[in-house]
Parts: sequence; structure tokens; C-alpha cells
Amino acid sequence: MKWTNRNIHRDFAYFYVGLIIAFSFSGIILNHRQDWYPMDYTYESKEVSLDIPEDRNLLNDKTYIENATKSWKVEGKFDGARLREHQLRIYFKDNIIADIDAKTGKGVLEYKKRTPIIGHTMYLHKTTNSFWIWYSDIFGAAMLIIAITGILIPAGKNGFKKRGWKLALAGLLFPLIFLFFLA
Repeated sequence: MKWTNRNIHRDFAYFYVGLIIAFSFSGIILNHRQDWYPMDYTYESKEVSLDIPEDRNLLNDKTYIENATKSWKVEGKFDGARLREHQLRIYFKDNIIADIDAKTGKGVLEYKKRTPIIGHTMYLHKTTNSFWIWYSDIFGAAMLIIAITGILIPAGKNGFKKRGWKLALAGLLFPLIFLFFLA
């Protein structure tokens, strides 16, 4: 193979096309996770209640919550809890989550499963596995190579020097404007 910008650009793009599609797809879904979060779907839910103690600080005590939820007979082992304002979220192993109104003690216990294919691509997007982080870093470097070699491919009147730099500048400015002025 001859080492030209066009060949490097093409071959890296071919090698990473599957990951580009998976990351693009899961990235779009993650952008809309408030509306739809397909990483997990609820396959069973039931109403539950929790005795809210007079001392609300006990809602931050994991031992108290673990003991208070034993009557629910949850299949998964207690894994932790988080209190935010008036919403208590209780986590159990095996992807079981309870959302409890911290004022009334009423809530819903949901048993969840990962959505096939979509949930797995999202897992790749979010995982902190050290091997995957290294592979993702290499992927990030490959994206830089694809971008740079794409810029350097000579192409007449529509090439980077004539017109492409304007589009690239606009593409760089848009996220910067969004980041600094709208965030």
C-alpha cells in the first residue's frame, strides 16, 4: 500500500466504521436520555411503600434503608441509595431500582433489563473498563488522523484550501459558541 493521505484516510475509516456508527448512534440516544433511556427497560414494576422516619437524616443512612426495604423481598441485594430533595432512589443488584417520594413514602420498584443491541452500544459509550478506555483513546487518535488526512486530501476548487477551511472553521466555532455563551 502506498502511504498517501487518501489511503490512510480511507483505511482508518474502513477499520473504525463499526465503532463510528455505534458511538454516533449511542451518542444521539444519550443526548435524549431524559426522554428515553433504552439502556434499560422496565419489564416488571410494583408499588411499594417505605416508612418515612421523623428524623429525615435517616434517609441518608444506608443501614436504615436496607433494613426498611427488607419487607419488599427484593431478589437483588441492596446496593445503595441517593436522596435528592424529596426523591429517594434505592438501588439493588441485578438492575432493580426503587423511586420513593420522600414525603409520602410511596413509590415504585422497577426490575430492569438492558435493551438488546442499543443498550450494549450505550454501555460501550459509558464504560470505564481500563482496556476499553485505552481502545477508545486509540479510536480518538484515529478520528484525529481521519480528520487531518481528510483535510490534506487535495481536491481542486472544493478542497480545503479553497472552501473547506471555511466549513471547518464554522464547524469549530459552533460548539465553542454553544459551550461558552449558552452553557
